[in-house]
Amino acid sequence: MGLTLFKIGFLPVTVMDVLDIAVMSYVIYRVYNFLRGTRGAQMFVGLIFILLFSVIAPLLQMKGMTWIFENLRTIWLLAFVILFQPELRRLLINIGQNRVMRVFFKASGSKVIDEIIKATAELRDRGYGALIVLARETGLKNVIETGIKIQADVSAPLIMSIFNPRSPLHDGGLIIQNDIIAAAKCTLPIDQDSKANINYGTRHRAALTLAEETDAMIIVVSEETGKISVAMSGELKYDLKESELLHILTEGYRYGQSEISDSANFHKPFVDQKS
Repeated sequence: MGLTLFKIGFLPVTVMDVLDIAVMSYVIYRVYNFLRGTRGAQMFVGLIFILLFSVIAPLLQMKGMTWIFENLRTIWLLAFVILFQPELRRLLINIGQNRVMRVFFKASGSKVIDEIIKATAELRDRGYGALIVLARETGLKNVIETGIKIQADVSAPLIMSIFNPRSPLHDGGLIIQNDIIAAAKCTLPIDQDSKANINYGTRHRAALTLAEETDAMIIVVSEETGKISVAMSGELKYDLKESELLHILTEGYRYGQSEISDSANFHKPFVDQKS
């Protein structure tokens, strides 16, 4: 029951009713924002329309439509799961990456970081160049759309195969988002007017440009020098040891840059004509 606030006709409206409506409205709003810009958004609007009509039909005493809605509930549930399978997967991954959830579940992020560390070390040892982008809060949809979608678990062997010079995917950036490899061979923006263009190679310039425009962390493995660098917030930490890279990724990728701003010791001056 609960405390009655007011009545609409003969229907009492309680505090819990208002809270229920507010929570449902917020959930629908967030889901729509999550799906906005995709085909799933149009299907979601259509689903909301059908649900509203299924509520209105009995009130209007539309017996035929009411009978159809009641007998198709199970089929609609299956259709919903099938139609929204990609979106549901992305939504569950997004929920799992929420800051609150990360407090309780940290294993996935740790595994991803371990695989990245292994991959960068082997890339360096083999003399392969690489550009690995770790997305955080800022969406990288525009960058992902320039490449080839992969949607695979993060693993060192897969990263190695992508950046193998013989691979058709080695040229460009690899995007890791929500703990999965979202795409490879992505074109990263490069600020042609930046003064950094004088001192930096192509990969480092692309990494710095993206680091200035988003909150992503970008790992660069120089093909020429074998040095490992990380760009973040428009600055660069270069010539990293594995322990330093581990620290930066653990603190920055999982918890945010604010916790590593002092200890990471990021620097801007760096000269590497080739990347």
